[in-house]
Amino acid sequence: MSLSNEGQAIYVMWIRQLKHFGRARARIAASIVQPLFFLFILGSGFNQAMFPGLSGNYLIYLAPGIIGMAILFSSMFTGISVLWDKQFGFLQEVLVAPIKRLSIIIGFILGGATQALIQGSFILVLSFFLGVRVPSIGHFALTIVLMITIAFTAVGFGLILASKLNDFQAFPLIMNLIILPLFFLSSAFFPVENLPAPAGTLVLVNPLFYMVDGLRGSLTGMNFRFHPLVDLGVVLLVCIIMLTIGTYLFNKSEV
Repeated sequence: MSLSNEGQAIYVMWIRQLKHFGRARARIAASIVQPLFFLFILGSGFNQAMFPGLSGNYLIYLAPGIIGMAILFSSMFTGISVLWDKQFGFLQEVLVAPIKRLSIIIGFILGGATQALIQGSFILVLSFFLGVRVPSIGHFALTIVLMITIAFTAVGFGLILASKLNDFQAFPLIMNLIILPLFFLSSAFFPVENLPAPAGTLVLVNPLFYMVDGLRGSLTGMNFRFHPLVDLGVVLLVCIIMLTIGTYLFNKSEV
């Protein structure tokens, strides 16, 4: 088993994910329209509202959270792709090939993260037209690093769910049950500084808060709680944990 074979396997799994993504036009449209709906409807509807702890334009405040949403929900659907391949026997065929499972996992992860970054980048570019101004080149570079880290974190979590589930119809229900409450406590839609004590504690242990807070600090330079590098450190730690657990469970799962 040569290194070139492993690299080729990674590439094949990665490009296969991207081809499926390119053909799923309805999925692309839905995954872009949903963030745009939140960005324009919420951004326009609450643009004149006064939230305690909020400075500046609400639409600019909202944009980093919507970028995070686009990346998060898109990359986690990699788990559905894994379940689909389980259901229709593709994984069984791949796993009997003389390649390591790790190469298959890396291909899935890279494919899912690439899809998510494409969609997140679309919202990022749109936010510039809506008035978002990045403070500096360094802040923009940090924004890109955070987006990449968030994508890999979400793919890892999707892989964990896919390794423990066999019903791909239940996957989005469970994902939404876990993710939506965390997302509403992430400061994506409103400042969380004035929440009551129990909810405030949940915010500080919510990984999504550090993702959104980091994007907001690096992208807009306003309305952030921790320095973006601190947020990046937390998100990077969560990313390593998610990918490690997801890889381990995938290796141990029966296909």
